[in-house]
Amino acid sequence: AIVITEQPVSVSVPVGYSFTLRCRAEARTSLQYQWFCQRQSVCYQIPGATKQDLLITAQQTQLYTCRINDLYRNAVFSDWVKVEVHPCVARGLLPQLWQGEPVIILNPTEQKVEVGKPLLLQCAAMGVPAPTYQWYCNGNVLEHQKKKKLWITHAKVSDTGTYLCCASNSRGEHWTNAVDIQIGSETLLPAEHLQLFRLVFLLATGKIALLVGNNRYQHHPNLMAPVTDVFELSGLLKQLDFQVVSLLD
Repeated sequence: AIVITEQPVSVSVPVGYSFTLRCRAEARTSLQYQWFCQRQSVCYQIPGATKQDLLITAQQTQLYTCRINDLYRNAVFSDWVKVEVHPCVARGLLPQLWQGEPVIILNPTEQKVEVGKPLLLQCAAMGVPAPTYQWYCNGNVLEHQKKKKLWITHAKVSDTGTYLCCASNSRGEHWTNAVDIQIGSETLLPAEHLQLFRLVFLLATGKIALLVGNNRYQHHPNLMAPVTDVFELSGLLKQLDFQVVSLLD
C-alpha cells in the first residue's frame, strides 16, 4: 500500500508570492509523483511537476492535488488543497520577515440593521497554512460562525453587540478590529439624532467609561488578554450603569 505521510496544505497569499506545496509518501517500491491543478471545474496535469515539492508563484486562486504511483501501477491522490490568491494585496503589506502567520487584510465594518433584515459581516486574512476563522460577540464564542463571512438571515435585537473575528493557523493568530453592530426596529432621522444627542448631554451624569485594549506592540509579540479584558470589564461596567466606549489597538 502507498501511505501518504505528509499532505499538502492550503495557503492564502498575495499575488506574486512564491511558496512550495509538499507531499510525501511511503511504499515498498520507489514512487512517482505528478501534480494536478483545477481551474473552473477543469483539471489539468501540470507539465514537469513530477517531484515531491511543487514550487508555485501565486497568480490566481486554484486547487491542487498530487498523484503518487508505485511500480505496480497502484496510485493514490493527496488531499485537494486551495491556493487562495489575493490580487489586490501588495506583497509590501506583509511583515518584512513574514513566516506565514495570519495577516488581516479585511476587517468587518460597523452596521445598523433593522430587526428581521439580514446581517453580513466579512473578514479575510492571509497565511501559510491558510487561516481558520472564529467569530466572537461580546467576548463570547459564536460556535457555528467559523468562516470569513458571518451571516445572520434575520437579525434580532439580541444580536446587537461588539463583534470581532480571530484568524489563526499553526504559526499564530491575529484579531480583526472590533465593530459595534446595532439591531433596531427603525432608523432615526437626522433631526431625531440631534434631539437625542441634546437629551444625552442634558442627562449626563459623568458615568462614562473609556476602555482601551492594546495587543499590538512594536517590540513585543501580540497579546491575547487585552481583548478579553476589555470585553469582561465592559460587561461589568454596564451592570454598574456606565456608558462604555471600547477600543482595541
